[in-house]
Amino acid sequence: MRALYTSASGMTAQQLNLDVIANNLANVNTSGYKKTSAHFQDLLYQSLRTPGAGSGAGGTLPTGSQVGLGVTSGTTSNIFTQGTITQTGNDYDVAIKGQGFLSVLLPDGTSAYTRDGSLNIDAQGKLVTGEGYAIQPEIIIPPDKTSVTISPEGAVTVTRAGQNNSEQVGQIKLTRFINPQGLQNLGGNLMKPTGASGDPVDDTPGQNGLGTIIHKSVEAANVEVVEEMIRMITVQRAYETNSKAIMAADEMLQGANNIKR
Repeated sequence: MRALYTSASGMTAQQLNLDVIANNLANVNTSGYKKTSAHFQDLLYQSLRTPGAGSGAGGTLPTGSQVGLGVTSGTTSNIFTQGTITQTGNDYDVAIKGQGFLSVLLPDGTSAYTRDGSLNIDAQGKLVTGEGYAIQPEIIIPPDKTSVTISPEGAVTVTRAGQNNSEQVGQIKLTRFINPQGLQNLGGNLMKPTGASGDPVDDTPGQNGLGTIIHKSVEAANVEVVEEMIRMITVQRAYETNSKAIMAADEMLQGANNIKR
């Protein structure tokens, strides 16, 4: 009976859907996190009658008869809507308002990209992420600084002790991709480009469609808890309905088995 396998595929799909929702809710307080959405595809169809085929009376069938065989998981994609920007007061925190990513240098020499602007400095004064990955291009904060200012265009200026005039010590660049949904999640708030995302293009914040920098702030996750809870209820109901379809198919098979008694 097809219904058994079809409903089982539906239950498996809803399990994946719940996994995605659970991950979104788990990262509701993760800075720069972008929520994920699961997409599904229907499986192959068994054609009992093909539309347009000839009929026994010499005519043509106006409609056909096809039975679907269930659902399969398609893709999961990040949704890059803007998260709420929250002021932190930290001299090195930055939030991106609009499109773009910060570029960081990984220990293996490759680049990764993040929306998490919770930054700090290391022992050499380099501007780094919470995991210690240096921002690219490299920015070094002098040890005798008394204040740090980051402009909406990414210019990093400091005031040194005993000086009245500020001095620019670096420039934060943002990176854009033709298809950011094609980026691969690495964990640790990092993503890396793939063949689907296109090549990274670096530019000054505020230029060519890139967002701007908001100093002493971070971007919160774009997860809406109420929205995810509603999705979770929908998933639960869909899972229960598929399980009831399996029970109905089982009862029908049981009835067929009992005919000979």
